[in-house]
Amino acid sequence: MKKSDVNGANELPLYTYLKSQKGFEGFDEHQYKPLLEKMFSEADPDWAKKPDIKWNFTKFIVDRSGNVVARFEPTADISKVEECIKSLL
Repeated sequence: MKKSDVNGANELPLYTYLKSQKGFEGFDEHQYKPLLEKMFSEADPDWAKKPDIKWNFTKFIVDRSGNVVARFEPTADISKVEECIKSLL
């Protein structure tokens, strides 16, 4: 176990690949969405156009063949994640 970079010059190749397959498409409606958008906008006006992982708990779903089929941001309802996984079983 170690801390791993998911963005930037030292990001692990796994995250480079995952982000190249499924970029950031926005936060789902959530109580923290306005706060997150404000925080990221203040730090970088172009944040929403970048595929970077924005916050902890971004989830990528990879099928049995290694295809990245979905990306869920931390604001996603976990039932949507579960539904996606079940559809691939």
